Amino acid sequence: MTDTLTGALTWLTEPFTFGFMQRALLVASVTAVVAGVLSCWLILIGWALLGDAVSHAVLPGVVVAYIVGVPFAVGALVAAVVAVGLVGTVRERTTLRGDTSIGIVFTALFALGLVLVSVTPSGTNLQEILFGNLLGSSRAAVVQVAVFGGVALVVMLLRRRDITLWAFDAAHARSVGVRTGAVRWTVLLALALVVVASMQAVGVILVVAMLITPGATAYLLTQRIGRMLVIAPLVAWVSSVAGIWLSFRLDVSTGGTIVLVQAAVFTVVWTLGPREGLVPTAVRRRRRAARRPGAAVPAASGGVPDPA
Repeated sequence: MTDTLTGALTWLTEPFTFGFMQRALLVASVTAVVAGVLSCWLILIGWALLGDAVSHAVLPGVVVAYIVGVPFAVGALVAAVVAVGLVGTVRERTTLRGDTSIGIVFTALFALGLVLVSVTPSGTNLQEILFGNLLGSSRAAVVQVAVFGGVALVVMLLRRRDITLWAFDAAHARSVGVRTGAVRWTVLLALALVVVASMQAVGVILVVAMLITPGATAYLLTQRIGRMLVIAPLVAWVSSVAGIWLSFRLDVSTGGTIVLVQAAVFTVVWTLGPREGLVPTAVRRRRRAARRPGAAVPAASGGVPDPA
Protein backbone atom coordinates (compact mmCIF):
# COMPACT_ATOMS: atom_id res chain seq x y z
CA MET A 1 0.00 0.00 0.00
CA THR A 2 2.80 2.39 0.93
CA ASP A 3 4.67 1.61 -2.28
CA THR A 4 1.51 2.31 -4.28
CA LEU A 5 1.01 5.70 -2.62
CA THR A 6 4.67 6.57 -3.08
CA GLY A 7 4.52 5.61 -6.74
CA ALA A 8 1.37 7.68 -7.28
CA LEU A 9 2.92 10.69 -5.54
CA THR A 10 6.06 10.36 -7.63
CA TRP A 11 3.99 10.13 -10.81
CA LEU A 12 2.15 13.33 -9.85
CA THR A 13 5.19 15.37 -8.83
CA GLU A 14 7.82 14.05 -11.22
CA PRO A 15 7.12 16.59 -14.00
CA PHE A 16 7.91 19.47 -11.65
CA THR A 17 11.37 18.13 -10.80
CA PHE A 18 12.67 19.42 -14.13
CA GLY A 19 14.05 22.95 -14.31
CA PHE A 20 12.04 23.95 -17.37
CA MET A 21 8.83 22.80 -15.66
CA GLN A 22 9.65 24.81 -12.55
CA ARG A 23 10.21 27.94 -14.64
CA ALA A 24 6.95 27.28 -16.49
CA LEU A 25 5.15 26.92 -13.16
CA LEU A 26 6.54 30.25 -11.93
CA VAL A 27 5.53 32.09 -15.11
CA ALA A 28 2.07 30.51 -15.14
CA SER A 29 1.49 31.22 -11.45
CA VAL A 30 2.30 34.93 -11.74
CA THR A 31 0.25 35.26 -14.91
CA ALA A 32 -2.70 33.38 -13.44
CA VAL A 33 -2.89 35.43 -10.25
CA VAL A 34 -2.57 38.82 -11.95
CA ALA A 35 -4.90 37.98 -14.85
CA GLY A 36 -7.39 36.45 -12.42
CA VAL A 37 -7.55 39.63 -10.35
CA LEU A 38 -7.95 41.87 -13.41
CA SER A 39 -10.59 39.57 -14.93
CA CYS A 40 -12.98 40.36 -12.06
CA TRP A 41 -13.09 44.04 -12.95
CA LEU A 42 -13.20 43.40 -16.70
CA ILE A 43 -16.32 41.28 -16.15
CA LEU A 44 -17.99 43.95 -14.01
CA ILE A 45 -17.08 46.80 -16.37
CA GLY A 46 -18.09 44.83 -19.46
CA TRP A 47 -14.68 45.06 -21.13
CA ALA A 48 -14.39 41.48 -22.34
CA LEU A 49 -14.11 42.68 -25.94
CA LEU A 50 -11.40 45.16 -24.99
CA GLY A 51 -9.31 42.42 -23.41
CA ASP A 52 -9.56 40.38 -26.60
CA ALA A 53 -8.75 43.40 -28.72
CA VAL A 54 -5.66 44.48 -26.79
CA SER A 55 -4.26 40.95 -26.86
CA HIS A 56 -4.44 40.95 -30.66
CA ALA A 57 -3.28 44.54 -31.12
CA VAL A 58 0.14 43.87 -29.61
CA LEU A 59 1.17 41.71 -32.58
CA PRO A 60 2.59 44.54 -34.76
CA GLY A 61 4.56 45.85 -31.80
CA VAL A 62 6.06 42.41 -31.23
CA VAL A 63 7.10 42.08 -34.88
CA VAL A 64 8.62 45.56 -34.98
CA ALA A 65 10.49 44.79 -31.76
CA TYR A 66 11.98 41.71 -33.40
CA ILE A 67 12.99 43.67 -36.50
CA VAL A 68 14.78 46.42 -34.57
CA GLY A 69 16.28 44.01 -32.04
CA VAL A 70 14.61 45.06 -28.80
CA PRO A 71 12.79 42.77 -26.34
CA PHE A 72 9.36 41.59 -27.47
CA ALA A 73 7.79 42.88 -24.26
CA VAL A 74 8.82 46.46 -25.04
CA GLY A 75 7.21 46.40 -28.47
CA ALA A 76 4.09 44.72 -27.12
CA LEU A 77 3.66 47.27 -24.34
CA VAL A 78 4.13 50.22 -26.70
CA ALA A 79 1.64 48.73 -29.17
CA ALA A 80 -0.93 48.15 -26.43
CA VAL A 81 -0.68 51.73 -25.16
CA VAL A 82 -0.88 53.14 -28.71
CA ALA A 83 -3.89 50.96 -29.48
CA VAL A 84 -5.77 52.04 -26.37
CA GLY A 85 -5.00 55.68 -27.17
CA LEU A 86 -6.31 55.28 -30.73
CA VAL A 87 -9.55 53.78 -29.45
CA GLY A 88 -10.02 56.71 -27.10
CA THR A 89 -9.37 59.19 -29.92
CA VAL A 90 -11.86 57.52 -32.27
CA ARG A 91 -14.51 57.43 -29.55
CA GLU A 92 -14.02 61.10 -28.66
CA ARG A 93 -13.82 62.47 -32.21
CA THR A 94 -16.73 60.50 -33.73
CA THR A 95 -20.26 59.45 -32.79
CA LEU A 96 -19.42 55.76 -33.14
CA ARG A 97 -20.18 53.41 -30.26
CA GLY A 98 -17.31 52.14 -28.15
CA ASP A 99 -17.47 48.56 -29.45
CA THR A 100 -17.38 49.85 -33.03
CA SER A 101 -14.22 51.88 -32.47
CA ILE A 102 -12.62 48.92 -30.70
CA GLY A 103 -13.43 46.63 -33.61
CA ILE A 104 -12.02 49.02 -36.20
CA VAL A 105 -8.77 49.89 -34.41
CA PHE A 106 -7.79 46.49 -33.13
CA THR A 107 -8.66 44.48 -36.23
CA ALA A 108 -6.61 46.95 -38.27
CA LEU A 109 -3.65 46.59 -35.91
CA PHE A 110 -3.87 42.81 -35.90
CA ALA A 111 -4.03 42.80 -39.70
CA LEU A 112 -0.95 45.04 -39.76
CA GLY A 113 0.79 42.53 -37.53
CA LEU A 114 -0.08 39.66 -39.89
CA VAL A 115 1.29 41.62 -42.86
CA LEU A 116 4.51 42.34 -40.97
CA VAL A 117 4.81 38.66 -40.05
CA SER A 118 4.50 37.69 -43.72
CA VAL A 119 7.42 39.93 -44.73
CA THR A 120 9.63 39.19 -41.73
CA PRO A 121 12.63 36.95 -42.54
CA SER A 122 12.16 33.29 -41.67
CA GLY A 123 13.68 31.92 -38.51
CA THR A 124 11.73 34.18 -36.19
CA ASN A 125 9.85 32.73 -33.24
CA LEU A 126 6.66 34.67 -33.85
CA GLN A 127 4.68 31.44 -33.54
CA GLU A 128 5.65 31.47 -29.89
CA ILE A 129 4.18 34.95 -29.55
CA LEU A 130 0.92 33.86 -31.15
CA PHE A 131 0.50 30.62 -29.21
CA GLY A 132 2.95 30.89 -26.32
CA ASN A 133 5.91 28.74 -25.32
CA LEU A 134 5.48 28.25 -21.61
CA LEU A 135 7.70 25.17 -21.34
CA GLY A 136 10.48 27.09 -23.09
CA SER A 137 10.47 29.93 -20.55
CA SER A 138 13.96 31.20 -19.81
CA ARG A 139 15.16 32.82 -16.61
CA ALA A 140 14.87 36.18 -18.35
CA ALA A 141 11.23 35.40 -19.19
CA VAL A 142 10.53 34.58 -15.55
CA VAL A 143 11.98 37.95 -14.49
CA GLN A 144 10.07 39.77 -17.24
CA VAL A 145 6.74 38.23 -16.26
CA ALA A 146 7.41 38.88 -12.58
CA VAL A 147 8.18 42.56 -13.24
CA PHE A 148 5.23 43.26 -15.54
CA GLY A 149 2.83 41.17 -13.50
CA GLY A 150 4.04 42.59 -10.21
CA VAL A 151 3.64 46.19 -11.36
CA ALA A 152 0.14 45.48 -12.67
CA LEU A 153 -0.89 43.76 -9.43
CA VAL A 154 0.46 46.53 -7.21
CA VAL A 155 -1.28 49.21 -9.30
CA MET A 156 -4.61 47.37 -9.16
CA LEU A 157 -4.44 46.70 -5.43
CA LEU A 158 -3.51 50.31 -4.63
CA ARG A 159 -6.52 51.58 -6.62
CA ARG A 160 -8.83 48.69 -5.71
CA ARG A 161 -11.46 50.81 -3.99
CA ASP A 162 -11.68 53.40 -6.78
CA ILE A 163 -11.70 50.77 -9.53
CA THR A 164 -14.50 48.84 -7.81
CA LEU A 165 -16.59 51.95 -7.25
CA TRP A 166 -16.13 53.03 -10.87
CA ALA A 167 -16.92 49.53 -12.16
CA PHE A 168 -20.25 49.41 -10.34
CA ASP A 169 -21.40 53.02 -10.80
CA ALA A 170 -19.25 55.55 -12.65
CA ALA A 171 -21.67 58.43 -11.96
CA HIS A 172 -21.61 57.80 -8.22
CA ALA A 173 -17.83 57.48 -8.33
CA ARG A 174 -17.56 60.94 -9.91
CA SER A 175 -19.98 62.39 -7.36
CA VAL A 176 -17.79 61.30 -4.44
CA GLY A 177 -14.64 62.74 -5.98
CA VAL A 178 -13.12 59.76 -7.78
CA ARG A 179 -11.18 60.81 -10.87
CA THR A 180 -12.81 58.33 -13.20
CA GLY A 181 -10.59 59.25 -16.13
CA ALA A 182 -7.49 58.35 -14.12
CA VAL A 183 -9.14 55.14 -12.94
CA ARG A 184 -9.98 54.17 -16.52
CA TRP A 185 -6.38 54.67 -17.61
CA THR A 186 -5.19 52.71 -14.58
CA VAL A 187 -7.25 49.72 -15.67
CA LEU A 188 -6.09 50.10 -19.27
CA LEU A 189 -2.45 50.24 -18.16
CA ALA A 190 -2.94 47.15 -16.02
CA LEU A 191 -4.59 45.43 -18.98
CA ALA A 192 -1.64 46.22 -21.23
CA LEU A 193 0.84 44.94 -18.63
CA VAL A 194 -1.11 41.72 -18.06
CA VAL A 195 -1.39 41.06 -21.79
CA VAL A 196 2.37 41.45 -22.17
CA ALA A 197 3.02 39.18 -19.18
CA SER A 198 0.55 36.55 -20.43
CA MET A 199 2.11 36.28 -23.89
CA GLN A 200 4.82 33.97 -22.57
CA ALA A 201 2.24 31.62 -21.07
CA VAL A 202 -0.49 31.31 -23.69
CA GLY A 203 0.38 33.67 -26.55
CA VAL A 204 -1.65 36.60 -27.84
CA ILE A 205 -4.37 34.35 -29.30
CA LEU A 206 -5.41 32.79 -25.98
CA VAL A 207 -4.73 35.70 -23.62
CA VAL A 208 -8.41 36.65 -23.65
CA ALA A 209 -9.29 33.36 -21.93
CA MET A 210 -6.92 34.21 -19.07
CA LEU A 211 -8.54 37.65 -18.80
CA ILE A 212 -12.18 36.55 -18.87
CA THR A 213 -12.78 32.94 -17.79
CA PRO A 214 -11.53 33.17 -14.16
CA GLY A 215 -13.61 36.28 -13.46
CA ALA A 216 -16.67 34.80 -15.16
CA THR A 217 -16.32 31.63 -13.09
CA ALA A 218 -16.02 33.63 -9.87
CA TYR A 219 -19.05 35.75 -10.81
CA LEU A 220 -21.20 32.63 -11.10
CA LEU A 221 -20.23 31.72 -7.54
CA THR A 222 -20.55 35.11 -5.85
CA GLN A 223 -21.32 38.75 -6.58
CA ARG A 224 -19.20 40.10 -3.72
CA ILE A 225 -16.13 41.69 -5.25
CA GLY A 226 -13.94 40.76 -2.29
CA ARG A 227 -14.73 37.08 -2.73
CA MET A 228 -14.37 37.32 -6.49
CA LEU A 229 -10.86 38.72 -6.07
CA VAL A 230 -9.96 35.56 -4.16
CA ILE A 231 -11.84 32.95 -6.20
CA ALA A 232 -10.77 34.13 -9.68
CA PRO A 233 -6.98 34.02 -9.08
CA LEU A 234 -7.38 30.68 -7.31
CA VAL A 235 -9.30 29.22 -10.26
CA ALA A 236 -6.71 30.60 -12.69
CA TRP A 237 -3.78 29.23 -10.67
CA VAL A 238 -5.24 25.74 -10.19
CA SER A 239 -6.13 25.60 -13.89
CA SER A 240 -2.60 26.64 -14.83
CA VAL A 241 -0.94 24.01 -12.65
CA ALA A 242 -3.30 21.30 -13.90
CA GLY A 243 -2.86 22.45 -17.50
CA ILE A 244 0.93 22.37 -17.29
CA TRP A 245 0.89 18.89 -15.77
CA LEU A 246 -1.59 17.53 -18.33
CA SER A 247 0.30 19.04 -21.25
CA PHE A 248 3.49 17.36 -20.04
CA ARG A 249 1.84 13.97 -19.66
CA LEU A 250 -0.15 14.17 -22.90
CA ASP A 251 2.53 15.97 -24.94
CA VAL A 252 0.13 18.66 -26.18
CA SER A 253 0.06 22.47 -26.30
CA THR A 254 0.56 23.91 -22.82
CA GLY A 255 -1.27 27.19 -23.38
CA GLY A 256 -4.20 25.46 -25.05
CA THR A 257 -4.43 22.90 -22.25
CA ILE A 258 -4.49 25.61 -19.57
CA VAL A 259 -7.33 27.37 -21.35
CA LEU A 260 -9.25 24.11 -21.78
CA VAL A 261 -8.93 23.35 -18.06
CA GLN A 262 -10.26 26.83 -17.27
CA ALA A 263 -13.18 26.22 -19.63
CA ALA A 264 -13.86 22.86 -17.94
CA VAL A 265 -13.92 24.51 -14.50
CA PHE A 266 -16.30 27.18 -15.81
CA THR A 267 -18.57 24.49 -17.28
CA VAL A 268 -18.71 22.60 -13.98
CA VAL A 269 -19.55 25.78 -12.05
CA TRP A 270 -22.12 26.83 -14.66
CA THR A 271 -23.75 23.41 -14.42
CA LEU A 272 -23.48 22.63 -10.70
CA GLY A 273 -22.72 25.94 -8.99
CA PRO A 274 -24.98 26.61 -5.99
CA ARG A 275 -25.94 30.16 -6.98
CA GLU A 276 -26.53 30.06 -10.74
CA GLY A 277 -25.82 26.45 -11.71
CA LEU A 278 -28.25 24.94 -14.20
CA VAL A 279 -28.95 21.84 -12.11
CA PRO A 280 -29.52 23.60 -8.73
CA THR A 281 -31.65 26.24 -10.48
CA ALA A 282 -33.83 23.56 -12.08
CA VAL A 283 -34.18 21.79 -8.72
CA ARG A 284 -35.21 25.02 -6.97
CA ARG A 285 -37.81 25.71 -9.65
CA ARG A 286 -39.28 22.24 -9.29
CA ARG A 287 -39.47 22.63 -5.53
CA ARG A 288 -41.18 26.02 -5.79
CA ALA A 289 -43.65 24.61 -8.30
CA ALA A 290 -44.34 21.60 -6.07
CA ARG A 291 -45.13 23.88 -3.11
CA ARG A 292 -47.79 25.75 -5.08
CA PRO A 293 -51.21 24.12 -4.49
CA GLY A 294 -52.48 22.36 -7.60
CA ALA A 295 -49.47 23.36 -9.69
CA ALA A 296 -47.98 20.80 -12.04
CA VAL A 297 -44.31 20.07 -11.62
CA PRO A 298 -42.54 21.38 -14.75
CA ALA A 299 -40.20 19.19 -16.73
CA ALA A 300 -36.55 19.61 -15.90
CA SER A 301 -34.81 22.02 -18.22
CA GLY A 302 -31.46 23.64 -18.59
CA GLY A 303 -32.84 27.14 -18.52
CA VAL A 304 -30.57 30.09 -17.99
CA PRO A 305 -31.00 31.54 -14.48
CA ASP A 306 -32.59 34.93 -14.02
CA PRO A 307 -29.76 37.48 -14.26
CA ALA A 308 -31.27 39.40 -11.37
